[in-house]
Amino acid sequence: MATQQHTHDEHSGERLISAARAALTGADEQWTEMRADVFEALAHCARPTSAYDLAESVSSLRGKRVAPNSVYRILDLFVRTNLARKVESANAYIVNTHPGCRHDCIFLICDSCGRAVHLDDDHLTGSLVQAAHDAGFEDVRPVVELRGLCADCS
Repeated sequence: MATQQHTHDEHSGERLISAARAALTGADEQWTEMRADVFEALAHCARPTSAYDLAESVSSLRGKRVAPNSVYRILDLFVRTNLARKVESANAYIVNTHPGCRHDCIFLICDSCGRAVHLDDDHLTGSLVQAAHDAGFEDVRPVVELRGLCADCS
């Protein structure tokens, strides 16, 4: 199975929020105030962030306690609808700056500062999916994370 490289627009600020809202409503989901607050809190995080830290941020924003399990449910929805990615090795989340563009991604994660860099390489992830199909697996979702030291920390 040959895959192609692709390009997409990286969104930030209001453009990111508008793209996320459009992607979520396009998936027949509602863009509620709570979901908007969680997305905006996640979008302001420079590094992968836990649901507990997001719950704390949203609680401060709303002036009342927000339960982490509510944030987990929203984050699961965001991952399903491609608004966020889960960094499995850190049990943390990072905003997808190009909602609506579906592909498998690769994360480079710094062991020192926690920074995560998102790479797109459809050839590599396509090869992994093909290898899984050749081994008899279906509905494969590659999770590729490489850990090391970023240029600033090495």
